Amino acid sequence: MYDAILPALGVIFSWPGIAFLIGGTLIGMVFGILPGLGGGQVLALLLPVTFALEPEYAIIMLIGAAGAVPTAGSVAGILLNTPGSAQNVATTFDGYPLARQGKAGYAIGAAATSSLLGALVGASVLIMILPLGRQIVLSFSYPEYFMITVMGLCLIALLGEGTMWKGVMSAGLGLMLAFVGADPIEGLVRYDLGTDYLYDGIKLVPVMIGLFAISEALSLLLDKKSVAGERIEFGMSGVWRGSLAVFRNFGTFLRGSILGTLIGIIPGVGGAVANLIAYGQAKATAKDKSSFGKGDIRGVIAPESANNAKDGGAFVPTLIFGIPGSLDMAILIGALMVFGITPGPRLMLDSPDIIMVLIGTLVFGNVLAGIIMLGWAPYLARVTALRSTTVAPVILVLGLLGSYATYGNFGDMIVALVFGLVGYFFQAYGFSRVALIIALVLGGLIEKNFYQSMLVFGIEGSLTRPITLGLLLATIAMLVYPALRASPGALLSRAARRSRSKESKDEG
Repeated sequence: MYDAILPALGVIFSWPGIAFLIGGTLIGMVFGILPGLGGGQVLALLLPVTFALEPEYAIIMLIGAAGAVPTAGSVAGILLNTPGSAQNVATTFDGYPLARQGKAGYAIGAAATSSLLGALVGASVLIMILPLGRQIVLSFSYPEYFMITVMGLCLIALLGEGTMWKGVMSAGLGLMLAFVGADPIEGLVRYDLGTDYLYDGIKLVPVMIGLFAISEALSLLLDKKSVAGERIEFGMSGVWRGSLAVFRNFGTFLRGSILGTLIGIIPGVGGAVANLIAYGQAKATAKDKSSFGKGDIRGVIAPESANNAKDGGAFVPTLIFGIPGSLDMAILIGALMVFGITPGPRLMLDSPDIIMVLIGTLVFGNVLAGIIMLGWAPYLARVTALRSTTVAPVILVLGLLGSYATYGNFGDMIVALVFGLVGYFFQAYGFSRVALIIALVLGGLIEKNFYQSMLVFGIEGSLTRPITLGLLLATIAMLVYPALRASPGALLSRAARRSRSKESKDEG
């Protein structure tokens, strides 16, 4: 299979392959920047266009476009607190605070470099594990999926936005929203309020746009200031500092990339989960957590490396079994079958050149998107200098259009507006938008995989599976480790401060 690498590179970089790579990448970047439009939408749009092309060139254009979406999606998240897609949500947690500090170029430089290198890691892991991919995919079943989503939900305890009880309340609201609609096992409709719109549940994209984009538009209108205030870094110096920050925090980058690749291997989990879990592990393993959520560059590096590396992982079940690892992969399978290419075990034996074109396009499409982002970063950063009365209406319009364009449903625009008000209320009173969005993303997955685990394996059968048990222990360690790492001296110091505070109150 590896002897097909050079012929695949020849197809990608010969004419017209290189033109389709550039064209697909640019189209994907436009879709990535626009809120609510992701890889699924760009693939669905381009698929009819590619019917007249040779299979290799159609693949180059489709993969180039889909691979560029998560890279470009970080731009709107950093500049305007408006994630380009669900898999860029966690990037906003520290990317937008950096933009408000006048360091948008710094954040974009780190995001572009992390995305570019993350795609390289994901593709490298994919090439190494393809021969073993069958055994890896078959090792995961419902109990493993359940434990991964539980691990993600436990991030709420680690992210620590606001007080703990407010975080728990926010997560509870997110879980309640996740359970709206038809039961995934029995099909019973819950909390639909008698409306057909809620039959399929509350969708993630309009909620995400409302919580982060529209609420931010309201805040900017009331502040009547620019996004970044008075102090703004222009030029390439900040961008290069962001790129270098990836190498200075290489451990954070590498853990995020590997985590994203592994999560991508699991069918149906998706980039939003990889993005959030990577952010959570970066904060959990950091020695100093105080700057997370306030503009820590590690909070940009970890999620951006994960959401680009996950595409390499998603190719494993797609190519080996024909099981789509994500929505993008499902559309890609349909495109391949149109051209007479059937993903599955025979593809690796009969058409290794197609596989290498897929992997090569994924790598070089991300490299091209990263280079374009780095070049545009100084100009993009100037958006943060515009006054709020100019930026806020643009955010509001883009947010509403993005919420509508995803599913073409007017009800989604209403949901986005409602959650814009909810997000503004959360900001004003210290409730956690992060906890709500994590619970909403994971709630449905937790419910479905729990039911299926109990039906197929039972409690004992689920917990005795080696990978499930390992994930359970890793989750417990993730929760306990921060407390264990606190030195006895620090604990005594906090106890002494509490004692002095109590004495001063008693004297008063």
